[in-house]
Amino acid sequence: MICIYLLSVACYHSGTMSAFPDDRRDLAAMFVPLARALVAREEPVLQAHGISMWGYIVLTALAEQPVRTQAALAQAINADKSRVIGVLDDLQQRGLIKRQPDAADRRVHLLSLTPSGDQLRRSVEAAIRASEEDVLVTLSAGDREAFLRSLKSLYECYRAPAS
Repeated sequence: MICIYLLSVACYHSGTMSAFPDDRRDLAAMFVPLARALVAREEPVLQAHGISMWGYIVLTALAEQPVRTQAALAQAINADKSRVIGVLDDLQQRGLIKRQPDAADRRVHLLSLTPSGDQLRRSVEAAIRASEEDVLVTLSAGDREAFLRSLKSLYECYRAPAS
């Protein structure tokens, strides 16, 4: 029995036989290892810039929509409101974001990037993009363009709605 299993594993990995009818794994099985590898590449970049992943996510969300409420931001980045507060406190103390009371409702705080926050976000983004080149270089120019275009389309379809 063990010999049959080992033979089948060897065949699947050698490309002579596929366990999948169309020679493709399900999307999550293919995407998750890639996502993990990309996140692992981002961690040293974030550390070098002195910002957490959540901090970078917040800066990026505020760049996409400059003025947000804390609740809308939490929803947009799929984070618990209580988790976001500490990140916002840190970013504000470092002068990377501004929190201002909403003139229409003083209980609500509006968030926006400061010039320093936007500069840091751009610097981190550039370093991450440079790191991504090591991954994308395995694709031909045409495949790279198609992959990025398709990924952007899927992202637009499934990302959290803008608030």
